[in-house]
Amino acid sequence: MCAQSHHRFTLDGEQRNSRREAKVSRSVNKVTLLGNIGNDPEVRTTAGGGKVATFSLATGRQWTGQGGEKQEKTEWHRCVAWNGKTSGMGLADIVEKYCRKGERLYVEGSIEYGQYKDKEGQTRYTTEIKVRELMLLGGKGGGGSDFDSDSDSSRSRAPARSAGRAATNETSFDDFPAALEDQDDDLPF
Repeated sequence: MCAQSHHRFTLDGEQRNSRREAKVSRSVNKVTLLGNIGNDPEVRTTAGGGKVATFSLATGRQWTGQGGEKQEKTEWHRCVAWNGKTSGMGLADIVEKYCRKGERLYVEGSIEYGQYKDKEGQTRYTTEIKVRELMLLGGKGGGGSDFDSDSDSSRSRAPARSAGRAATNETSFDDFPAALEDQDDDLPF
């Protein structure tokens, strides 16, 4: 390990130097999405017994064009959530049990590109979001949740993390999200 000098700048223009005696990542691959699920997730089990859930997530933006007309564009993202190697529920289980078409979802992960040959021998390209963390934000209009009849919107705000980042205290999601009723958070939505 070598010492490296880093220059950081704050919003007020002040420069700060810091010396670190650790390896520094030379790149970052992080995706943050907030959108609506396009269709019910597809869940399958691999030959090795692992579970994987795939779903599409729609994000949109709006702007006013040069002529004053309102413009809108929707981007579709293919998200893939795997179960980890720990006992209890993993991300794929949570997606399978709680995520439905139209619901709002916050996703963090990384972007992965791939390619394959189709039946006609043509090369096809894929772009996927490998989900590491997700947060259920409520129903179709951003309102409450459809988990059960007495649910409220605060119950759907708990983050679920992949097994690699899961808590080490043997947390089980068997009663998720009912176990989170008393959790208080400062999220603005």
